[in-house]
This record gives sequence, C-alpha cells and structure tokens, in this order.
Amino acid sequence: QLQASGGGLVQAGGSLRLSCAASRRTGSNNAMGWFRQAPGKERDFVAAISWNGGSATYADSVKGRFTISRDRSKDTVYLQMDSLKPEDTAVYYCAVGRGSLASTRIAAYAYWGQGTLVTVSS
Repeated sequence: QLQASGGGLVQAGGSLRLSCAASRRTGSNNAMGWFRQAPGKERDFVAAISWNGGSATYADSVKGRFTISRDRSKDTVYLQMDSLKPEDTAVYYCAVGRGSLASTRIAAYAYWGQGTLVTVSS
C-alpha cells in the first residue's frame, strides 16, 4: 500500500528526492510522514505534512535542508533532501498518519512503507 523510492548513494552536499506513493484507501485524507533509521539506532522522525499540505513540521536536524510536499492527485508524498550530510545516512520510511494532522510521533502513524536506503559519503 506504500511504495517508497528514490534512495541511493550521494556525496556530501548533494541532493536526493524520495517519493512515496500511497493507495487511495490509505493516504488521501491523512497526514503523511517520513522517518529514518540508521544502523543500530532507533527510528527517528524526519518530516510530516498535513492531509491537505497546508502545514508541515521538521526535525531540527533537517530543518532548512529537507522539504516535504505532497500531490494529493497522485496520492504521493515527496521528501526533497538538499545539502546532505553523512549523518543523514539511514533507511528512510514513509508512513500514513492515523489522522489528518502532521505528527512527530511514531504511534500517530498506521501504515508504513518498506523503506529506501540513503547513503551519504564524505
């Protein structure tokens, strides 16, 4: 029901854009979010966007470098990642919220994609 794509290997300072397509039954009226998990670490919040794209929230570590957006006509959420750093290396997961408002909490999300690996080399 969620298909994330766009990960890969990039040098520090580079950019990547992640995409996540949700089925209409799971995403069109719900908030969506991105989380990431580095090896040996817990899954952390990255960014989230409300059901209509009217509001977004970001982790402090990515604020000013990452931009979340969504296209409701395509039931797709994007994560534009600029000025990437080696510490951004992780598996990135998209998720569909239980409600319509953006949340930083893992428990606020009901459906998860399979993850896409982002590797930033120094």
